[in-house]
Amino acid sequence: MLNFKPLELEDRDLFLRYLGNYEFNTYEYSFLSLYLWKDYCQVEYGILEDELIIKKTEDKRGSYFMQPIGYAEEALPEIIEVLIKAKQEDPSFKCLFRDIEEPFLGKLQELYGPKVKYFEETPVFDYLYETQKFIHLSGEKLSKRKNQVHQFLHEYNYELKDIHHPGVKEDCYQFSKEWLKNKEVKHRELIYELEGIKNVLDHLDHLPAIGMAVYVNDRIAGYTLGEKVNRDMAIIHVEKGNTQYKGIYAFINKTFAEKYLSETAVINREEDLGLACLKKAKEACDPLRLEKKFRVNIQ
Repeated sequence: MLNFKPLELEDRDLFLRYLGNYEFNTYEYSFLSLYLWKDYCQVEYGILEDELIIKKTEDKRGSYFMQPIGYAEEALPEIIEVLIKAKQEDPSFKCLFRDIEEPFLGKLQELYGPKVKYFEETPVFDYLYETQKFIHLSGEKLSKRKNQVHQFLHEYNYELKDIHHPGVKEDCYQFSKEWLKNKEVKHRELIYELEGIKNVLDHLDHLPAIGMAVYVNDRIAGYTLGEKVNRDMAIIHVEKGNTQYKGIYAFINKTFAEKYLSETAVINREEDLGLACLKKAKEACDPLRLEKKFRVNIQ
């Protein structure tokens, strides 16, 4: 029988043991990401034999499973059958899997052939960027962002502080509250994000998080929070800036990559959620590629 429990901080070591050298190209499976969004996505997990099974439940998307983690190839058919049965017994499930990457989709197709029905979930494709290009802002497409960085450097007296520096995480949380307060439209997801940010900042010493805040004239002007999931890839989970400071986002992006992520090959800046403004901003940074994610049912 497959039993689930809500994700908590105490589960960190278990997840890190299963994830090992992070083999995913999307941000969804990172423990830090799951912990950040644990309340919004109602993240739960269970152990099936020796495989880690993650279940999410969202208001509009219903319940679904992520890719099983730590499975042996020969055990996969039995695992999938258990998950199919669990879906059939739970009316909250609208589909079997979400957040599925292409390699696992391929395995399902090998096992089930045309019974696999899948859909590309374009709004949640991840934006991946070449780290060195992101740092140097090389190429014509990034010339505008390079100018924005120069403008910030020219106009403001700034200071950088690591997020672990005394007082910085408290400043970041207060900044996040003000940032949300000033949003004209407060999407439900942003309200949950604020709570997730508080959870991460409150337990920063127990999470694999790295971050940096920018201060202008001793007042916080923006910050970013991310992690390095393996030798090749970093993930940016949170970026907040006060746009009264011209070029703040371009400066934060470049400087964080330069000072914290320069040894990685790619930076994952997550999805655009189908929001035109976010899509435009992420495309303007000249992505290396978009990493696909799929919704999958097996009939």
